[in-house]
Amino acid sequence: MKIRTILALGALILNSTTIMAQEKVKQTAGRDQLGEFAPKFAELNDDVLFGEVWSRTDKLSLRDRSLITITSLISQGITDSSLTYHLQTAKQNGITRTEISEILTHLSFYAGWPKAWAAFRLAKEVWQDDTQGTDAKAAFQREMIFPIGEPNSAFAKYFIGNSYLAPVSTEQVPVFNVTFEPGCRNNWHIHRAKSGGGQMLIGVAGTGWYQEEGKPAVKILPGTVIHIPANVKHWHGAAADSWFAHLAFEVPGEETANEWLEPVDDEAYSKLK
Repeated sequence: MKIRTILALGALILNSTTIMAQEKVKQTAGRDQLGEFAPKFAELNDDVLFGEVWSRTDKLSLRDRSLITITSLISQGITDSSLTYHLQTAKQNGITRTEISEILTHLSFYAGWPKAWAAFRLAKEVWQDDTQGTDAKAAFQREMIFPIGEPNSAFAKYFIGNSYLAPVSTEQVPVFNVTFEPGCRNNWHIHRAKSGGGQMLIGVAGTGWYQEEGKPAVKILPGTVIHIPANVKHWHGAAADSWFAHLAFEVPGEETANEWLEPVDDEAYSKLK
């Protein structure tokens, strides 16, 4: 009798634990929007997809389900209100601003660059409130999805003004977000390589400049892509009156190394318009 009682109690505890592990997801969007027009579809959406599949949190967490869902939508090029909803849900399910930035960056290589750009626009709005503060730096952070990062102390001696560095991805192709305060620019430098090598920049926010030795400076705006060949002397940085950020991609090569040279001349820089 005692053994049966213990076994029954154990089964009750196990069942209760399983129930507690499941988080019931409630959804009414189907009935709210299509209840009269397509009642069966509304039922499947609210009761089956969300009420049963999404609620199986003992099998797969809500966070992971959000990650799978937004990946699927973006891969199909779906960047309408449904993606906004699932981005908001992903945020509620614990995906942070830094993580969504990394997720979309990684996904861009597999789903396509234009699709990622479209998704970043929506994600930027969803996670905008995560950046607090009223100073110029905080205001600039709210303009872009990528984090500003930490002061670029290791390379500060090669910059005029303050810059910040945030690793976006260290797998496959290393990607860093580099942020420059107004007027900040790096010294002339060369990406040396025996073969391959060089660097690619993509403007993220604000206004900046890129210049190769002997050529006019080129303005960098959000979406501008700059291809920097190996063994070419150049510099890049912010405009005098604007914060600026770009993604930096290191191009693989043989015997690669950076050679830092003299600062950009103040007089020449001041003439850039």
